[in-house]
Amino acid sequence: QVDRYLYHLRLSDDVLLDVMARFQAEMVKGLGRDTNPTATVKMLPSFVRSLPDGSEKGDFLAVDLGGSQFRAHQVKVCDDGKQTSQLESKFYPTPKEVTQGNGTELFDYVADCLLDFMETKNLKHKKLPLGFTFSFPCKQTKLEEGVLLAWTKHFKVRGVQDTDVVTALRKALQTHKASFDIDVDVLALVNDTVGTMMTCGYDDQRCEVGLIIGTGTNACYMEEMRHIDLVEGDEGRMCINTEWGAFGDDGALDDLRTEFDRELDLGSLNPGKQLFEKMISSLYLGELVRLILLKMTKEGLLFNGKVSTALLTKGKIEMKHVSAMEKYKEGLSNTKEILTELSLFPSEEDCVAVQHVCTIVSFRSANLCAAALAAILTRLRDNKKLLRMRTTVGIDGGLYKTHPQYAKRLHKVVRRLVPTCDVRFLLSVSGSGKGAAMVTAVAHRLAAQRRHIDATLTPFLLSLETLREVRNKMRTELEYGLKRETQANATVKMLPTYVCGMPDGTEKGKFLALDLGGTNFRVLLVKIKSGRRRSVQIYNKIFAIPLEIMQGTGEELFDHIVQCIADFLEYMGIKGARLPLGFTFSFPCRQASIDKGTLVGWTKGFKATDCEGEDVVDMLREAIRRRNEFDLDIVAVVNDTVGTMMTCGYEDPNCEIGLIAGTGSNVCYMEDMKNIEIVEGNEGKMCINTEWGAFGDNGCIDNIRTIYDKEVDEGSLNPGKQRYEKMTSGMYLGEIVRQILIDLTKQGLLFRGHVSESLRKRGIFETKFLSQIESDRLALLQVRRILQQLGLDSTCEDSIIVKEVCGVVSRRAAQLCGAGLAAIVEKKRENRGVEHLKITVGVDGTLYKLHPHFSRVLCETVKKLAPQCDVTFMLSEDGSGKGAALITAVAKRLHNVGQK
Repeated sequence: QVDRYLYHLRLSDDVLLDVMARFQAEMVKGLGRDTNPTATVKMLPSFVRSLPDGSEKGDFLAVDLGGSQFRAHQVKVCDDGKQTSQLESKFYPTPKEVTQGNGTELFDYVADCLLDFMETKNLKHKKLPLGFTFSFPCKQTKLEEGVLLAWTKHFKVRGVQDTDVVTALRKALQTHKASFDIDVDVLALVNDTVGTMMTCGYDDQRCEVGLIIGTGTNACYMEEMRHIDLVEGDEGRMCINTEWGAFGDDGALDDLRTEFDRELDLGSLNPGKQLFEKMISSLYLGELVRLILLKMTKEGLLFNGKVSTALLTKGKIEMKHVSAMEKYKEGLSNTKEILTELSLFPSEEDCVAVQHVCTIVSFRSANLCAAALAAILTRLRDNKKLLRMRTTVGIDGGLYKTHPQYAKRLHKVVRRLVPTCDVRFLLSVSGSGKGAAMVTAVAHRLAAQRRHIDATLTPFLLSLETLREVRNKMRTELEYGLKRETQANATVKMLPTYVCGMPDGTEKGKFLALDLGGTNFRVLLVKIKSGRRRSVQIYNKIFAIPLEIMQGTGEELFDHIVQCIADFLEYMGIKGARLPLGFTFSFPCRQASIDKGTLVGWTKGFKATDCEGEDVVDMLREAIRRRNEFDLDIVAVVNDTVGTMMTCGYEDPNCEIGLIAGTGSNVCYMEDMKNIEIVEGNEGKMCINTEWGAFGDNGCIDNIRTIYDKEVDEGSLNPGKQRYEKMTSGMYLGEIVRQILIDLTKQGLLFRGHVSESLRKRGIFETKFLSQIESDRLALLQVRRILQQLGLDSTCEDSIIVKEVCGVVSRRAAQLCGAGLAAIVEKKRENRGVEHLKITVGVDGTLYKLHPHFSRVLCETVKKLAPQCDVTFMLSEDGSGKGAALITAVAKRLHNVGQK
């Protein structure tokens, strides 16, 4: 008779599989950025990313709010290699005036209880980290912050919803700190479900699901970051607090809800909300039984149709009664005793029927809980792409612990619904409080790591005042380089280029250009047309320069260059033509005329012998003579920076500065002849190649050089030279990053403290990896792949730290470059005697072109340090090739004008 009456509370496996599928769909909806706002299962990120790793240690406090009692805990965690912990707790009641009063009263009560606990344990004068277990749905944006979405269970405190509960607790603790001399630092906000998973995870590394079945019900699990749209990043995992109690609030379970469920919901504190929880949790099951018994009695099926006051009184039948009535042996006698106490005077048949009602209600709870848990387990298995999975579910809650049959039923149904998962159910002995302490211990460890990382990276963070100092020092060095009496000892050499004119549009003809300045060498044929159909056509071929040539003899280097020229002339079919040639030679040269350049010193990894102090144009002519296959008219030797300025000047007459930010770093600009004391004449302008890479070689910027800069310098081919370039150019940034990564690894902050063989290799971390790693479009998973290519086995946390290191190194490079450039544009403004200067800077170089943030930071820095200058940055199209040809064309034009 009872079976027929309660037919709709009995759920077949097919129905449970359907519930499982519905819950899986709700999980996906909750994880999606666009679908989350309308999802009932909110899938809240907890910002708990990992379980304890065994290195945690110290004393931690935890408070646990959300059940029928408030709990305070002290947890001692020992770093003895055995992961041992000790827990001491104290329980406090949660009176109705607190659970349904106002927010200030609630958090003052929590602080009072914590103070009492600390006094009991003699902890008042210690500064201790605290974990706050708050068992209600909260939206978190970080570990120590949580905005309450809605009260559940029997709580309904005014003025707390939509506010940060950690701030409220801190405020209450701050008041107590002044009065009672306690100092507590709230490090983590944890849901009780997450706390349960962490507690069990401390003992079993396989534990990746937490389940609460008590006054309330909820589940959490470790989700792949790539599936969590609400949090940036796609690497690693994060614990998701499902808040599954609200499953069905949109009507998704209406076909399974009975008239009793609806009546119970209408009489609750939050009608229409937490519908799944109202079908499962112990707070509601006793009331559900009462409503069923009341209706059955009214219909004459129980107690001879006599309705007692107890049956009419809400909350009179509690979960403890249901558990007692379902006990295996004493169940019937317990049932009779309980019903008699409620003035119902049951017959033997009444007792059997009531016991059966209790069984059906609690069995439905276990079935529904099993279906939702099976959905989570299936998702975990699918995420791992496994056919069969072994995992552990950490469980807490009065219903699971005290009900005589509940645990067995739940286990049985879960294993039936997901036969491909081998599930261990682990009871949380220490409750969610220890879990909060564990989360806090992990947070404490990570905070300590953060302090070490910050200490390492702080020297790279340059204030505006420091950058102004760099700008002013650069300006001083520029002046030294221009003056006759100080030029010999100046670090910034301010080399005259003898380029005295800019393109005027009348240039025409065919020109050859050579470009030597990096690991590749280019030969170009440039065809320039003038007039209305003004254009520049470029044909070029790239040749590699092997390391043995770069660091061999000068004769071998120039013979290799001539070999490449011969190949190109042959390739283009112009071997017989004697064409004018511009030679882009991107190394410091002292020029006596436009076609004479004496090498001051090699940079950028070149170290060919018998070249320094020699005229590189003569060395090229000698090599052409040795080959004796063709002849060329070498018109100009040009720095790549000057070529960049000329290329942009061809398009924009306002361009009077050239900047290279690539393998090397350098600037040139048009200086008034009257300021260039080392060259005769005061009329007109001449392009000055600053060779600013050597800025700081006299120690003037030692205050901003870090230990890592010094290590990179000492390990370079030219120790003590080009110090500014070694802080700003692409050739060295990757090496600075590598040195930092080695140090962080030695401190145990990266790569599990293991310095791999690949990380020991100088030059392995190329600057192109910085550009890739810092790309906004690149997720942490791809960062991890790049590190794996470099032989660095990284975790999610490692990838984040590496990305941060790359960011501070490249940002400092851009800022220093911007400070130097600000000195140049300010000098140009003063030269012209204007209050506001409008000028264009021609730019080339892979760092500027390819790095995702370098150009932006550079522009921002110049704007801040030279506010009276309106600077436009123009990207050069092949400055070192096209620019060399244009300089050659301008030189030929000016030569012809001079002859006429």
